[in-house]
Amino acid sequence: MPLKRHSSTAVVGATTWGTTLAVLAARGGSSVRLLCRTADEAETLRLAGQHARRLPGVPFPETLSVEHDPAIALDCARLVIVAVPSDHFRQNLQRIAPHVPADAVILSATKGLELPAGLRMSEVLAQEMPSHPPGRFAVLSGPNLAGEVIAGKPAVTVVAALEEESRSLVQDALMSPAFRVYTSDDVAGVEMGGSLKNIIALAAGIADGMEVGDNAKAALVTRGLNEIGRLGIAAGAQLMTFAGLAGLGDVMATCSSPLSRNRRVGEELARGRRLPDILADMGAVAEGINTTVAALEIAERLDVDMPITRLMSQVLFEGLPAAECIPTLMERPPRSEW
Repeated sequence: MPLKRHSSTAVVGATTWGTTLAVLAARGGSSVRLLCRTADEAETLRLAGQHARRLPGVPFPETLSVEHDPAIALDCARLVIVAVPSDHFRQNLQRIAPHVPADAVILSATKGLELPAGLRMSEVLAQEMPSHPPGRFAVLSGPNLAGEVIAGKPAVTVVAALEEESRSLVQDALMSPAFRVYTSDDVAGVEMGGSLKNIIALAAGIADGMEVGDNAKAALVTRGLNEIGRLGIAAGAQLMTFAGLAGLGDVMATCSSPLSRNRRVGEELARGRRLPDILADMGAVAEGINTTVAALEIAERLDVDMPITRLMSQVLFEGLPAAECIPTLMERPPRSEW
């Protein structure tokens, strides 16, 4: 049964993306509860009627309430959206698991992989909530820069789940004239595309920071898409998913937009800045950093060559100057494109 607009949706995580999805669902008529980490955070947002730090100037709709108690936030929820950084995903699941209704769809809106094993968020869901029906787990990804979505600019996304009913429920909850939701049954592909593209965005930012030109950046992004597609397919994803919204679409947005945090990190690395200083100034998570580590772990396990990802790891963690990335790739032995 599709989610009715008056049904209850819970959003776990007052992050920029979590708050955006909460506002989006509430604008569509759903009753939405946004779950914060602490009572103080919830009270601050409640009194302000907006998330002044993450989304200043965006008022909460009347149907959106802010809570800090998971028992209240998740009571009778048909849809539970988890939108937290990947390194906090498991901890948040452990907090909410006792309160999730047995028939609720749990939607991961997190684009990342868990260290050290490189688990996808749906795999973490299965571990932490083993009695919950696997078909009620769903994942969301696509070219979704929160600043544009919350401003009402046209955007599209894709939701993947094993059960059609779960896909339809999420689609109905989030669909609007400015936010179009497509569906897929390729859970692994949607997750892998949404996570791995952040690595390519780091590389694209370095290319922009080094001003190597459009030809070089186009080649880098294209070969990067090829690289993450190879890993995704080896992990069980469908090839066409990487030509879709969670693959090519997300790569295009993240590798070109000034709103992309991962691209910004790459640009700053190209200017010679240290990673800790860049992250301190940003005050936000760039998922591509941890995803680089996780991707190489998966690649080693599945015997997949990932030269761009390996270079990003050397820049991020081993002191390789960003200026050496493009020359290193250009000097690789000649080979067939495919």
